[in-house]
Amino acid sequence: MGLEVDAGMVRELLREQHPDLADLPVSFGARGWDNQMWRLGEELVVRMPWATDSADLLLRKEFAWVPRVAAELPLPVPVPQRLGEPSERFPHPWIVTTWVAGVAADRAPVTRVAQSACALADFVSVLHRVAPGNAPTGRGRGGPPREYAEGFARQLDEAVERGLIADPAAVQAVWDDAVAAPEWEGPPVWLHGDLHPANVLTDAGTICGIIDFGDLCAGDPACDLAAAWIVLPDGGVDLFYDAYRQVADSATRRRARGNALGRALAGILIGDAGVHGRPGGKPTWGPPGHAALRRLIETIE
Repeated sequence: MGLEVDAGMVRELLREQHPDLADLPVSFGARGWDNQMWRLGEELVVRMPWATDSADLLLRKEFAWVPRVAAELPLPVPVPQRLGEPSERFPHPWIVTTWVAGVAADRAPVTRVAQSACALADFVSVLHRVAPGNAPTGRGRGGPPREYAEGFARQLDEAVERGLIADPAAVQAVWDDAVAAPEWEGPPVWLHGDLHPANVLTDAGTICGIIDFGDLCAGDPACDLAAAWIVLPDGGVDLFYDAYRQVADSATRRRARGNALGRALAGILIGDAGVHGRPGGKPTWGPPGHAALRRLIETIE
């Protein structure tokens, strides 16, 4: 997609479709995987697709569903307020959401372990209620690990080829254990679907907000429980499960490890791409991926 957006375009789009917001100050916020973020005053942000073909559908999904799940969540999240429709000026939908303060945990990692483990567990405990039958399904997430075996194999092969994995057999053992675990038999629950450090905000070392609900879907809670391995530092996983108030039996925890392994490998590969200047690379994703991988391997006897 690669669309160029500037503050003037954002203001003109607002003037055309939401003129009551057009006089608020506009400034560049950040550029994410799918969207550019433009601050709008002190309390809002405009999110505009810029790089991926899937961004349009994800924004529309967020606008339709996030307000339905956000009200009871115990951490601040970006709640859609307005929808912008495609036009001659900008050929994609865009949304205005509330602004959530904080710094992404890939750049400002969690350091206050107990407080953050409880905050994360509280968030997913509330989110993981039974989803309605018409809830969206995940794009490659929310199902049993066996469904993602091909993608995992590709990731592991690439990481090994790049010299990023010291013990591939240990990594494979974590994955095989997750695939062998009994599958989720409960009803599909609401999932954030993309809980990794770049989507978790911190303040003074404590989790203070969750962003990017583009992968909001219904499925196996193990998808989100993987965040305990990816986001929290050493010592955080047990504290997280102690505070989690939904079902987290042995099988669910094993599947969560498999989900976490996939996230860790993705972070390692994206981080390596960032270090070497390859497209799509983000160097800050590597360290939490490597740390999670080490913790996961340590769980296999």
